[in-house]
Amino acid sequence: MDEPPPCGPLPGSLRFPAASEVVFTADFASTAQWVAGRSRPSPADGPEHPDDDRLDRPVDDPRYCRSGVFRATRRPDGRWHSGLLTTEGSQEGFTVRPGDVLDARVRLPRRTGACPAIRAVGDDGRGVDVFEYHADNPDELEFTNRVGSASCHLHDDAVRPGAWVDLRTEFGPRCVIWSLNGASVFADHRGVGHAWRAHLVVGLAVSAGRYHPPPEPGTTEMSFEVGSLAVRRPAGGGRTAGARPV
Repeated sequence: MDEPPPCGPLPGSLRFPAASEVVFTADFASTAQWVAGRSRPSPADGPEHPDDDRLDRPVDDPRYCRSGVFRATRRPDGRWHSGLLTTEGSQEGFTVRPGDVLDARVRLPRRTGACPAIRAVGDDGRGVDVFEYHADNPDELEFTNRVGSASCHLHDDAVRPGAWVDLRTEFGPRCVIWSLNGASVFADHRGVGHAWRAHLVVGLAVSAGRYHPPPEPGTTEMSFEVGSLAVRRPAGGGRTAGARPV
């Protein structure tokens, strides 16, 4: 299998046909849209596998996520309570489909050990990371397609602790494209296939130290914020054939 291209601005601006119909606008306070404190990759009692290298335990307390500010606080035992929301199991049960375009505006965390992410996760546990961030790599965003086995570590001056960034992910069946602040930065040429469906997961994890440094001893709270999140779909729900130059 060919290796995906490196991160960076895309020559020719690979794009999908315009997706003009808004099918989902996040209301984090809505219990019909979102379930708090658990998801397939992050069950309520914490990560399923020790290799996840995480200290967080998601909670359903609305103070940790329902305002759009996702928080984590240190517990006396050294673990952390953290905020997490998913559309899986909610009344509306929204899922992302091939051809959808997700836009999100995010304020990155400042504290070492914070690991925020927005993901679209399928029933098999595989999915696409809209982004993941670790403050110990202050100028880096991670983009991953676990359906098509592709990833990118993007370094950009706009990425820094506490910064607001505009993110876009275009879930093409043959190519997923990530954009930062209006510029396309990575096209994986793998895609998600035509039958893929995935629930949204938004949350703040806490690193345990194996892959990224844990929180500093004096840190008792950390957070990141999602100012907006919306999903658009090709008008009429039609399928896209894949990325194409414009």
